[in-house]
Amino acid sequence: MRGYSVDLVGGLSDADTTVQSMEDASPAKWHLAHTSWFFETFLLRDHVSGYRIFDENYAYLFNSYYEAEGDRHARPERGLLTRPALDDILRYRAYVDAAMTDAITGFGPEQSKLVALGLHHEQQHQELLQTDILHLFSRNPLGPSVRNILDDAHIEPVKLDWITGASGLHEIGHDETKNEFAFDCEGPRHAAMIHPHAIANRPVNNREWQEFIDDDGYKNPAYWLSDGWDWAREQSIDRPLYWRQREGLTEQFTLSGWTEIDPEVPVRHISFFEADAFASWAGSKWDGARLPTEAEWEVAAQNGLPHKGSVWEWTGSAYRPYPGFKPAAGAVGEYNGKFMSGQFVLKGGSDVSSPGHIRDSYRNFFYPHQRWQFTGLRLALDI
Repeated sequence: MRGYSVDLVGGLSDADTTVQSMEDASPAKWHLAHTSWFFETFLLRDHVSGYRIFDENYAYLFNSYYEAEGDRHARPERGLLTRPALDDILRYRAYVDAAMTDAITGFGPEQSKLVALGLHHEQQHQELLQTDILHLFSRNPLGPSVRNILDDAHIEPVKLDWITGASGLHEIGHDETKNEFAFDCEGPRHAAMIHPHAIANRPVNNREWQEFIDDDGYKNPAYWLSDGWDWAREQSIDRPLYWRQREGLTEQFTLSGWTEIDPEVPVRHISFFEADAFASWAGSKWDGARLPTEAEWEVAAQNGLPHKGSVWEWTGSAYRPYPGFKPAAGAVGEYNGKFMSGQFVLKGGSDVSSPGHIRDSYRNFFYPHQRWQFTGLRLALDI
């Protein structure tokens, strides 16, 4: 797992891994260091007698948002950390890995749970590392590509159809009896009331999004939430992130550089505001069209929802605690619970999610204006 993070920066220069293209994104070098700091802080420092901290300055530089761990370098200024260099960070990772290798067989159940949390935390950062590099490279007029990333495979057309969803009381959330890892926000498992509805058999694709653009979807305030309309006007939003028109072609910037858009590929890099506006516009085709709720999506996934996993799919559900939710004790309790305000849940995973990381109960969450992640949507329909 740890090796895959290093593989992701193969071929990148020290400069590539240092620069920060916006406040929401972090440098690749910071991701590599922060995930190592997690293991050093919550396992090696606290549970391994005689462990020597690699560098006392790193706690300040690479803490993310753990208030219990003290002050930290300001997030918008992570790109100013030209030192330590990438080679120094790789040495730090090797130092932490060696210490973990020596210590891990002696860990008890509680420490083993922290190891699992640290590995799944690292998988989250593996996806963020790729989306942050994508945003950085998109700002470069040369349009550079990231090595070892394949172009989208051609997708055969799939007609949009509707699957009748389950209704009534259904259980969602992590099932603790399965003894499998889940983040704390995925539980407790509980019953959710689901009303009669249908859900689309696939995510919305680029062709359908182009129809939304051509029908002045970005220009008609009737489709938009008030905050979304203000955001779109203030930011001059008129297409998904990374789309451009060039020499008569609609192109999208990808990890392989600029490529012609495949109309059958799921649309991605859209905000919740855009997804919600599209769903409102789609109501002219399908009366009652909307975004699915988190519970509708999860129960549909339990029943074999097709064509999921290529984009994170926005739901209409706010990211709030499940009934009976309690954050873990200590600093790691800050991991998810304190962000349950003003964000929306996404389900499904994406093409750059780490292998084996995603499950039906997974709750991703972002603010409604954010779209640099691989975010798309799937429609639902009131019945």
